[in-house]
Amino acid sequence: MRNYIRHPSDIPIHVLPAQAGVDDAQPLNDISHGGLSFYTRTAHAPGVVLRLKIPLVTPVFEAPGKVVWCRAHASGFIVGIEFLDSVDMFRARMVEQICHIEHYKKTVRAKEGRTLSNQEAALEWIGKYAQGFPLQDDDTQG
Repeated sequence: MRNYIRHPSDIPIHVLPAQAGVDDAQPLNDISHGGLSFYTRTAHAPGVVLRLKIPLVTPVFEAPGKVVWCRAHASGFIVGIEFLDSVDMFRARMVEQICHIEHYKKTVRAKEGRTLSNQEAALEWIGKYAQGFPLQDDDTQG
């Protein structure tokens, strides 16, 4: 069984050094009860603190996270991040649900030709996936 949520790869995350710097948009990969992972072309050393932003939501989700691991993958790396406090962990889970609903909306439009409002998509997604979230591993969930 998975102990993290698979994040839809079509929702970007912005990764910045904790001391400001160049904004580096990356597709988000997974999020867990305490952190997330993302694909990047840049290796990050364990212990480094990064500032993470997910601009899909208003207000923009932004939180610091510590690099726990970094693994080579294809033409880049997968980096594991741990949130520094429980409030950020909770907020990230809420944002993750919004990201999954947005991905569901896009999937329904592409596969079924239906255009859902945000509310319609949320109600359908909740009915189908909320009970198993974050444990399900379904492509329409993300």
